[in-house]
Amino acid sequence: MDLTTVSSHRLARRREDLILGVGETLLAGGTWLFSEPQPATTGLVDLTTLGWPDLEQLPDGSLRIAATCPVAVLRERGGVFAWCADALLMSPKVQAVATVGGNVCLGLPAGAMTSLLAGLDATALVWPPAGGERVVRVADLVVGNAATSLTSGEVVRCFDVPAASLAAPVAHRRFSLADLGRSAGVVIGLRTADGVRVTVTGSTTRPVVLADGQGVEAIDCWHEDAHGARDWRVAQTARCLAEVREELG
Repeated sequence: MDLTTVSSHRLARRREDLILGVGETLLAGGTWLFSEPQPATTGLVDLTTLGWPDLEQLPDGSLRIAATCPVAVLRERGGVFAWCADALLMSPKVQAVATVGGNVCLGLPAGAMTSLLAGLDATALVWPPAGGERVVRVADLVVGNAATSLTSGEVVRCFDVPAASLAAPVAHRRFSLADLGRSAGVVIGLRTADGVRVTVTGSTTRPVVLADGQGVEAIDCWHEDAHGARDWRVAQTARCLAEVREELG
């Protein structure tokens, strides 16, 4: 869709370029930005020209994923990365452009990159506009339907997946009203030294992490829309939770 209100386009080359003026918004893949009218947007600031590496292996063995990393790059890693990428039901052309950071920062319940990163206990490195940085768990970054804990002017630089999560056994389930429908719920389990850690997304308005012994009765933020009624989502989430825990032993 043409954004007829946009009259400026800046290429970010350094962190200082990310300070937004009135009417400006950040541009990465743009797959959501250009999907509907943005009447309040008059300028775009392109993140992709910062040259952040898509993926980096850090000294402690963790995986750093740039906010501008295309979904398709993660899909190439296979396993739960590919499974979550395909849960977005994007065409290969869209996967090649849509970014991990954009998907998470939209804060949508069905955001499959939120499911992936929250499920793997990843953290986000956030740049406040005044300088410095802060680290927040992805499970705490999305706080509601289309809502995040980011404050005005903050930018997500990257996501770090711990080495322990990369090495741990993982089980996952997804359900929707149709085989190729939008995800109504995603359940990802991770076997850790403390037991099985399960993250529920899609059927909830924000990621919910369940420890051993916790069931759906511990969830207080069920989501309901055209893609699934609340009681159906509760029942399906309970089924998937049981299957994931059984698979992980």
